[in-house]
Amino acid sequence: MKSLAVLTDPIYIPKKKFSIYDRFWLRIMNDKRDLPFIYLLTAIHLTVIPVAVILFTPVLHGIWWWLAAIPYFYVSQFYFKGRFGLMFHCICHRKCFKKPWQWVHSYITWIVCPLFGHAPEGYFSHHLGMHHIENNMEDDTSSTMAYQRDDLKDFLAYFFKFLFVGVKNTILYLYYRKRKKLYMRFTAGEYVYLAFCIAMCFFDLKATLVVFIIPLLLARLVMMLGNWTQHSFIDSSDPDNLYTSSINCINTKYNHVCWNDGYHIIHHLRPGMHYTDMPAELMKRKDDFAKNKAIVFDDIHYLHIFFYLLTKRYDKLADNLVNINNMFTSREEAIALMKQRTKKINPLSS
Repeated sequence: MKSLAVLTDPIYIPKKKFSIYDRFWLRIMNDKRDLPFIYLLTAIHLTVIPVAVILFTPVLHGIWWWLAAIPYFYVSQFYFKGRFGLMFHCICHRKCFKKPWQWVHSYITWIVCPLFGHAPEGYFSHHLGMHHIENNMEDDTSSTMAYQRDDLKDFLAYFFKFLFVGVKNTILYLYYRKRKKLYMRFTAGEYVYLAFCIAMCFFDLKATLVVFIIPLLLARLVMMLGNWTQHSFIDSSDPDNLYTSSINCINTKYNHVCWNDGYHIIHHLRPGMHYTDMPAELMKRKDDFAKNKAIVFDDIHYLHIFFYLLTKRYDKLADNLVNINNMFTSREEAIALMKQRTKKINPLSS
């Protein structure tokens, strides 16, 4: 186990000088700390979007098409996908653009998001309109509570349930709770995107598969893998305790490319907090973390944790577990608690 030492995750460091490009965007942005999002979007518009368009044109044929499509898929889905998805997560929680410029957010939602497998409006409606309200409890349509969270069969059941009925369940959730605006946005986004993909298949099947359909399936797998891992350790005696229904990952390179997404406990406690404030918030709350025996890992991220869980390598998890304020008296105690918190929970008994 490890101690809670110096945090190396991103914090805001003021720029000494803004470029002309910076100053252009700062006029329409709410927070100068979000300039890295502009740099990411710029890179996407210079690389991903032009190639995506070319793949639908007759410019490339045969082997030349594949020589463009394969690196395109790698760059868009393995280099930019996580960065973009978690950037979009941030700007959904905190409006990036000033009111007259909110159309930029709509442009990202409807034009850019589909290139990374996100149906328009779906992420916002599901994540803010449902997940953060229910906080992984039984009414959360992506809740992990009813599954054995260190079992591969249970993860596959969880993933395929979300893949085939997750959209329907979320629509029904929003409808019955009379969240009409979100219900309409979610329904429109999902079904317009579905119709668009079907139509594009008749225009160019292989380009539609590479640019839109496979990224959609991959995005839903990645999102469910992430949510599974973030909410694998749950205190069954107090499942709505935000300190014990999620985890934190600190001092990992993942936080540098995905905007401190490892701070998931902090994110549920303070959903609107800017990602650069999260390390300080963790240190501020460390006594509460210790009191609740909150699960914090050092130098590993969600993919590591997912693999260690499904292979039941609790020894590896314990190696990277942070023993805040010596809240665990022994390694054995920590492993026993982690095993207890991955057990299937009957919502009716919680």
